[in-house]
Amino acid sequence: MSRPVLLLDLDGVLNPFAASSCPDGYLEHEFYPGEGPERYCPAHAAWITDLAAAGDLHWASAWGEDANTLFGPRLGIGALPVVPFPPLPFPPEAKVPAVSALVGDRPAAWIDDNHTEAGRRWAAGRSAPTLLVPIDSAVGWTRSDVDRVLDWVAALDR
Repeated sequence: MSRPVLLLDLDGVLNPFAASSCPDGYLEHEFYPGEGPERYCPAHAAWITDLAAAGDLHWASAWGEDANTLFGPRLGIGALPVVPFPPLPFPPEAKVPAVSALVGDRPAAWIDDNHTEAGRRWAAGRSAPTLLVPIDSAVGWTRSDVDRVLDWVAALDR
């Protein structure tokens, strides 16, 4: 079986923007001046490294290349390929065609805080193994979310 594609959103996942205050272990930084601070957790670098070792990890975020040039350096991680989304602003369901084109017929796991009905239909209709990992944007992703993806990847090889 081919190496799975792992898709990682940023806002709501690595940046728990809906939390009422900055969660423990997170820092705040104003990546886009005048738009207020975003949150990031330095410990997530190890989680991203774990995912990148398990599959072909891509940013699946409206941040586009800014995920590599602005966010990644704060975590101390190297650049990741970026799913090419439409220009901002775009509705969340507009992610689906770009993800579908990138993934093709390969297994895919998608970590996002806003899986739409269009995304769920896409996942359910695929013949390749597909995992959608929903994230609460008030919490952000957790180690159990990462482990869920890693366990799913390990099961593909069985």
